[in-house]
Amino acid sequence: MADPGSSFPVLSMDREKDTPLDPPSQYARLREEAPVSRMSLWGGRATPWLVTRWEDARTVLAGTGVSSRSSHPNYPSAVADAPEMPPGYFFGQDDPVHDVFRRALTREFMVKRIEALREPTVRIFDRLMDEMVENGGPTDFVEAVALPLPSLVICELLGVPYSDHDFFQSRSKVLIDSAVTGEQKGAALLELGDYLQGLVEDRRREPKDDLLSRLAEQVEAGTFSARDAADVGAFLLFAGHETTANMIGLGVLALLDNPDQLPRLHQGKQELANAVEELLRHLTIAHTGLARVATEDITVGDVTIPAGDGIVILLNSANRDADVFGDPDTLDLARVNARQHVAFGYGIHQCLGQPLARMELQIVLPAVFRRLPELRIAPGQEVTFKQTSAAYGPGVMPVTW
Repeated sequence: MADPGSSFPVLSMDREKDTPLDPPSQYARLREEAPVSRMSLWGGRATPWLVTRWEDARTVLAGTGVSSRSSHPNYPSAVADAPEMPPGYFFGQDDPVHDVFRRALTREFMVKRIEALREPTVRIFDRLMDEMVENGGPTDFVEAVALPLPSLVICELLGVPYSDHDFFQSRSKVLIDSAVTGEQKGAALLELGDYLQGLVEDRRREPKDDLLSRLAEQVEAGTFSARDAADVGAFLLFAGHETTANMIGLGVLALLDNPDQLPRLHQGKQELANAVEELLRHLTIAHTGLARVATEDITVGDVTIPAGDGIVILLNSANRDADVFGDPDTLDLARVNARQHVAFGYGIHQCLGQPLARMELQIVLPAVFRRLPELRIAPGQEVTFKQTSAAYGPGVMPVTW
C-alpha cells in the first residue's frame, strides 16, 4: 500500500504481536522481491532507500560514498526536527571528526581492558539475582536484572555515580524513542551533556582510575574540549546500558521459547561465545535500522542510489538473509557462521562497545538459567515490547520461578 502523501509503499517497522522476537514479515518479502527499494517511513515524513540483504548492508556500511552525519538535510531521522547531534556523539559524524573520537576511545574497549570488568560484573549480577530471589516472584526481570546490570557496569567503567541512574536512564529513553519530539530530544541531550560536563570538570581537578578521568586527560592534551568529552561520556553512558539491557531481556525470552538450546550455554567457553553470537544475529535489537545519506551516486545490488538520497540499512533484516544464514528464522546456538552477523553494524562505525556487550551476555545468560532452571513468564501476565525505541526489547517482563 502506498502512503497517501507519497508514491512509495509504506513500511511498518512494528514487530507483529504473535512473533515479537522476529522482524516484521514484510522484510522477508522485500529481501526476495525488492531488496533495495524506496519506501515511505514514519507516516510519510521520510522516503529513504531501504537496504534489506546482508551483502548489500555490508556494501553500504563499508563504502566511502555515504555519510553518517545526522545534520545532513536528507538524513532519514525517525523524529521530525531531530536536534543535531554534538560531535561527541561520534556515531553520527564522519571523518575526520569521527576518527578523532574513536581513536581516543579504542584502547578503553580493547578485550583485555573489558576482561578486567568480568569479575565486578559477576558480583553485580549475583547481587541482583540474590535480591530478585529474596523479593520473590512474580517480578519484572527488566527492572530487577536486565536494566540495572549494564547500568551498573557502564557506571563503573566511566566513573559515574549509579545513584544518579534514574536521571540518566530517563534521558536515555528519550534519546532513542521515535515517539517523542525533536524538542524533547534536544532537551535530553543538553541535560545529559551538562551532567557529564560537571563530572569531567571534577576529574580534571581530581583524577581517578576511570574512563571519565582519561577523557579529562584528553581535554588537558587539547584533543577535544571539555564539552566534547562530556558528550562522549553521555553517549557511552546511554549506549552502554540501554542496548545491552534490551539484549539481555530478549536473550532470556528467546531461550525460554527454545529450551532445547539451553545446553549449548553450558558446554564450554567457545560454545557459549558462539551461542551469544547467534542470539545477537537472531534478535538484532537495532529496530529502526542505521541511517545514512549517499554523498555520491552509489550502486547497491542492481540499483543506483542517487547522491543526496537517504538510506536506511535494516540490520535485523540482513541478519535473516537466507543466502548467508541457512534456515535464518530458526535459533540455532550451534550455527557455524553466527559471527558473520551485522548486529553491531559494519565498517568504520561498527559498535565500539561490542566487547563489553559480549562479556555481559556471556556472564548473564547461562547464569540466569543455572540459578533459576524453572524460570518462566508469570502465568496470566504479558511481556510488553518497546515498539517505538531505536533499540528494541522488552519493556516489562514479568517472571516467576
